[in-house]
Amino acid sequence: MSERVLAGQVAEMPAGFQGEVQVNGVGVVVVNYEGEFYALRNNCTHKDFPLLGGDVSSGKITCEKHGGKFELTTGKARALPAVKAVKIYKTEVEGGAVYVSEL
Repeated sequence: MSERVLAGQVAEMPAGFQGEVQVNGVGVVVVNYEGEFYALRNNCTHKDFPLLGGDVSSGKITCEKHGGKFELTTGKARALPAVKAVKIYKTEVEGGAVYVSEL
């Protein structure tokens, strides 16, 4: 059964926010991009480096190590050297809080 994890309070996660939570033992990066919350596995599919802290722009997060880019909405790889999608997670805003769970 998928675990639903509290990522934080919306008021404490302004635009540009990035943080990490554990969902079923897996690190997940949570991003507030233009007022919407997204969650992706916190590992680049190219060489398994964390995505947390990478640049977020144009609806994508960039791995700081080698420049792989992933769509926030789908996890699809959009820049080499990454070619494989990263797993995405469901985000829900409820009662002023953000929750993350597996799709």
